[in-house]
Amino acid sequence: MYKQIGILTGGGDAPGLNAVIRAVVRTAVGEFGMKCIGIEDSFDGILGEPKYTKLTLKSVSGILPRGGTILGTRNRGSFVKIIDGKPFFPEMPVEEALKNLEALEIEALIALGGEGTLGIADQFRKHGYPIIGVPKTIDNDLAATELTFGFMTAIDIATEALDRLHTTAASHDRVMILEVMGRHTGWIALHAGLAGSADVILIPEVPFSFKSIMDKIRQREKNGSRFTNIVVAEGAVEVGTQPIYTDKEALRLGGVGSHLRRRIEAETGKESRCVVLGHLQRGGSPNAFDRMLGTNFGACAVRALANGQTGKMVALRANEVVTVPLSDAIANLKTVPVEGQLVRTARDIGISFAAPNESKL
Repeated sequence: MYKQIGILTGGGDAPGLNAVIRAVVRTAVGEFGMKCIGIEDSFDGILGEPKYTKLTLKSVSGILPRGGTILGTRNRGSFVKIIDGKPFFPEMPVEEALKNLEALEIEALIALGGEGTLGIADQFRKHGYPIIGVPKTIDNDLAATELTFGFMTAIDIATEALDRLHTTAASHDRVMILEVMGRHTGWIALHAGLAGSADVILIPEVPFSFKSIMDKIRQREKNGSRFTNIVVAEGAVEVGTQPIYTDKEALRLGGVGSHLRRRIEAETGKESRCVVLGHLQRGGSPNAFDRMLGTNFGACAVRALANGQTGKMVALRANEVVTVPLSDAIANLKTVPVEGQLVRTARDIGISFAAPNESKL
């Protein structure tokens, strides 16, 4: 049994991180008699002069509904470099981190994050250090788990935005475009588009045709609907083109919504507007589901360590929390099945994905 464990959060913030931290501390201290150390600013907090804080039952009291993370987080750091669009893990930072963990008497780690953070965690596993991963991505694109915390809250925010844009679009006969997160997958756009009555959903998995978007807008006009609502994932791509970046060097996607707005307005003469939700999807209090899921993940991560498991990630499968190898968790992304039930349902009720020749599908 470990006497003292550490916990850190990496990547972008997501609603539910504090729920996990709280559950880890309450389970470790109350159930297993362990001490907890919070590593600040992700894995970089273990380098140089370590940045950490002792976590107690009192220090995590009241953080369940809070957004963000009390430990701080980083999207980029010393442990992973992106070279030619692919992650590269330098050797030296892990060696330094292991020495600092030993000096701090942290015997095992729980790492909360997405594919990047869990990729770093897997490097610790390869060095034989006890570590458990907790899946965190609002994009819900980790293949080894059915859901990640933060995703449901992001859908709620996006759906509410669509509801509000719908009334404005109808009142002014406008084309309203909502750009949501989703670098490589369209889970947020798909779920929010279905729940928020979108007319067009554009996702990375289905390259879109601008002509098909125009066809949908004109069809609605012909049928008496003089407005159109479009939800687009930031990673959506037009057939034969490349993704649109706000910062190509940093590989920061964004701008596809504004690009489409200008083209649609020029083509149709209809007043068009674009709203980019951006970090509004990440911030704020988690909804009830994400609080529950985060709590479940945190408690089960500690129990896995206590039971001698390491190099694993906790995952939700068939409404049960199980553990899967970290290497499996980061092996590939979970993309939207283009012939799956949700896409089929969307098409059944008249939503367009603007695929080329979609009217023939």
